[in-house]
Amino acid sequence: MCAAKMTYLKKTLILLLCLCVTGECRKHSHRPRRWTGNVDTKKHGTSLVKKPPDVTKSRKMKTEHLLKVDDHDFTMRPAFGGPAIPVGVDVQVESLDSISEVDMDFTMTLYLRHYWKDERLSFTSSTNKSMTFDGRLVKKIWVPDVFFVHSKRSFIHDTTTDNIMLRVFPDGHVLYSLRVTVTAACNMDFSRFPLDSQTCTLELESYAYTDEDLMLYWKSGDESLSTDDRISLSQFLIQKFHTTSRLAFYSSTGWYNRLYINFTLRRHIFFFLLQTYFPATLMVMLSWVSFWIDRRAVPARVSLGITTVLTMSTIITGVNASMPRVSYIKAVDIYLWVSFVFVFLSVLEYAAVNYLSTVQDRRERKMRERAQSQSLPCTCGISQTRTMTMMDGTYSEADTNSLAGYTAEPMVPEEEEMHHVPEKPEQMVVHLSVSSESTSTKKKKSLRGLNIIQNTHAIDKYSRMIFPGSYIFFNLIYWSVYC
Repeated sequence: MCAAKMTYLKKTLILLLCLCVTGECRKHSHRPRRWTGNVDTKKHGTSLVKKPPDVTKSRKMKTEHLLKVDDHDFTMRPAFGGPAIPVGVDVQVESLDSISEVDMDFTMTLYLRHYWKDERLSFTSSTNKSMTFDGRLVKKIWVPDVFFVHSKRSFIHDTTTDNIMLRVFPDGHVLYSLRVTVTAACNMDFSRFPLDSQTCTLELESYAYTDEDLMLYWKSGDESLSTDDRISLSQFLIQKFHTTSRLAFYSSTGWYNRLYINFTLRRHIFFFLLQTYFPATLMVMLSWVSFWIDRRAVPARVSLGITTVLTMSTIITGVNASMPRVSYIKAVDIYLWVSFVFVFLSVLEYAAVNYLSTVQDRRERKMRERAQSQSLPCTCGISQTRTMTMMDGTYSEADTNSLAGYTAEPMVPEEEEMHHVPEKPEQMVVHLSVSSESTSTKKKKSLRGLNIIQNTHAIDKYSRMIFPGSYIFFNLIYWSVYC
């Protein structure tokens, strides 16, 4: 009995297990199937049609996979170990921003383009069209390490993103372009300033690769350099741009290919004529006015001379403040300092005139005193301070009026004069004074003109001709040499 019961229980458990398995299978059979878009449909009267795939939902290939960036080592140049890779360069100058004489440099904005072939970047293309990328791919591939020789500052523009373009062709040719602003040194010669012309050079060179690894050259010769016709500067006229190339040697590393962008600038002179030359010339001409001023007008002539000297000093200081401190003489220095010498000599001229006039006045005063001491004293009852001398024939108006109270009588002959001198000595003098009364007024008028001529010293007369003539002669030589 026990064995029969155990057999019955076993059969019952096996039956329940089979029912459970059957129920699970039915659940899986009733689950809805996912549509994949590749299901074939069949209608009555039509043939079996296959629906094309949706390419918009297909996964694109990465750029790195297309150019096989991960399959190569781009830390090495193309054809490493082989001949030098040629890298062509062309430049488009966008603007010439500034020229600084004080720092002796220039600032230029340009588009720098490189051309080379890297077979590692070749790809298959049925249309043979190139692919263009921005600066993010540049960090993953090899690019030429070109730098600007003698540059002080330079940067790649990054507004709104880095101004870098990379264009790759199916055969592996690469165009690498970037927009750069560079400030480079320019060796300027100011010996003819401001009548000078300056030639500045921007130099390009590979930093790491010698001419055995990288051959840098102008892609289209002289046509590799293009400029904007609207480029202009306030102080300079851009005469021409041209390109050259040569090898540069470094004792420790070797020979390198170097490219040159040369441009010539000629300075505009009109600004300096208005600000420097004309004011200096006017100051020199103003200093000549003192030659026509009376030598006895000391304040007028001294103040005029000092004013012109100080003004010339200010002009010289202002010009040198905007120039580098060079050790040689500039053309503008010659003009300004010669003008300063002319102004300074006009001051010294008046000093000489004043000194010689003082010496002459002292000599004349001594001669007058000596003549007075040798003349006979007047005994006509006039005070000693009113004594008149007949040496120079001049009488003051006050002395003549003081004789008005004396009677006019005819002159006494010499014989009678000999007898009457002790008795009427004053009568002789009175008669001489009255007889000279008619001629004294005429002499006064003529002496006024003589005083004007005598007050104008001989040095002033010669200076009125010598100073202008010398300065005109200097200007003729100066402008014929520097123009």
